[in-house]
Amino acid sequence: MEKHSYRTRVQWMGERRAKLTAPGLPDVEVSTPPEFPGGHPGIWSPEHLFTAAAEACLMTTFLAIAASSKLTFSEYSSTADGTLEKTEAGYLMTEIVLRPRLVVAADQVERAKRILEKAEKHCLISNSMKTRVVLEAEVVVG
Repeated sequence: MEKHSYRTRVQWMGERRAKLTAPGLPDVEVSTPPEFPGGHPGIWSPEHLFTAAAEACLMTTFLAIAASSKLTFSEYSSTADGTLEKTEAGYLMTEIVLRPRLVVAADQVERAKRILEKAEKHCLISNSMKTRVVLEAEVVVG
């Protein structure tokens, strides 16, 4: 069985801020989001990173499947909205809506939609979350 590991480190910087590091990667400052006591605006929060992890995984999974399928496209961009809710179990990220936008030739629209759906189905980060992940893809001709 293939196995990979990823090491990160958090170093507290005071207040509710820290430096997130990983070998060979740039540092990222992280904080409690400003909606919570002691939170800081303008700094990545765990909630942002959680949402971004699903969004970035969809893109990288799509790129891998598109390459093996020889799909030609001229643009890929996306937005993602993560929803944090207070539930009976406490605060939970209950939903992430992924909105990729893909620009393809007219004869590739349906094929591109299928590949995006396949990427969403095989995204290892989304599959590892108990959060509901919704795909709202837009494939346009360009």
